[in-house]
Amino acid sequence: MHGDHSLWGIQLVAAGVQLGNSFFLTVLPMVVKERYIVASNSTQADDSWQISVSSFFMTYRVLSQLVPILPGFFLAWLGDIGWRKSLIAVPLLGLMLSRLVLLLMLLRDWPLEVLWVEVLITALCGGSTVFWSGIMTLLSLSSTGRNRSKLLMRAELISGISGVVGCMTGGHLYDLSSPTVRPGVITFLVCLLLHAFCMLYIIFFLQVGPLCDTESLNKLSNASPFAQPNKVVNIVMLWVAGILYNAVDSSTTNILVLFQLMEPLHWNVTQVGYGNASGFLVMLSSFLSTVILSRWFSDRTLITIGLISNAAGMLLMAFVTTTYMFFLARALTLFSKMPVVLISSQLSQQVHSSSYGYLTVDCLLCVATLQMKRLIKMTYYP
Repeated sequence: MHGDHSLWGIQLVAAGVQLGNSFFLTVLPMVVKERYIVASNSTQADDSWQISVSSFFMTYRVLSQLVPILPGFFLAWLGDIGWRKSLIAVPLLGLMLSRLVLLLMLLRDWPLEVLWVEVLITALCGGSTVFWSGIMTLLSLSSTGRNRSKLLMRAELISGISGVVGCMTGGHLYDLSSPTVRPGVITFLVCLLLHAFCMLYIIFFLQVGPLCDTESLNKLSNASPFAQPNKVVNIVMLWVAGILYNAVDSSTTNILVLFQLMEPLHWNVTQVGYGNASGFLVMLSSFLSTVILSRWFSDRTLITIGLISNAAGMLLMAFVTTTYMFFLARALTLFSKMPVVLISSQLSQQVHSSSYGYLTVDCLLCVATLQMKRLIKMTYYP
């Protein structure tokens, strides 16, 4: 009973943080866009602000991917020696402080350069990369080898639902304003309150139980030494595959943020929210497809379907000029997250639960490094 309470508590925290992050991801591009338009004395039709916004977001992404590397390894070490809640508490503290800085920037009309302070605060505390790896670690430690895969996929499902709800409502909350309340203030305030609620729950109510995966531990201790080399090869192959696919998928997501703001789409905040929600719907459709299609197809076939789905959607996205074409391209990527779910599931079955979180941190940080290199080339070597 205690184990079930702990598992649902971890997933509640993940859902709350994802809901707050979806508000943030929807509103931040519009805040930056409007600030640069005002600063350059240009209009929506003028494209002089687009270069500034592109350079800003590329540099912002570089900092958010580069700075968390060392803090991420330090927090992973803390988790290994027993401070497991630090894997989610410290990154969430950074998210709270950064959202507070953004809220103050809007209320006090601070310059846009304050966002460099915001991204450094988030990154030095680990950022979303370490937070989600911490969620996976705690779920792995609180589950057995038999139900761990289902538990990890259920966490992805809950996070996807929270993301859809947040993106669909974030744009509408942004438009709520008055002569004394600027657009975006209410959205960031709700985001901050959600993060604060999750932090209070982690500190006072969330309890991480003892290690549950004794079955896997016995298997590892009784395993034949001749089987270990093959197992190491499998782990390395899965780890590399996860890094490469996540790097491509995450880099595409970063580019789509800018694509939605500029010509030929030129979306408003509500449309940006719908576009971000379509990305979370891909997570939901991939999860449900994995559960249903796994009855008839092998994991190898499902991963191939996911790769084809992602390639077809991104190929059409290269020729998108209208809103309906964007969502049509998104529809082609409905299965593109299946490889991520299946690779994570297979990797969780290959390693002991106490090591899975550390492998997840390594994988996500390597993905961040690959994205950082690509973004640096796009920013400084166009």
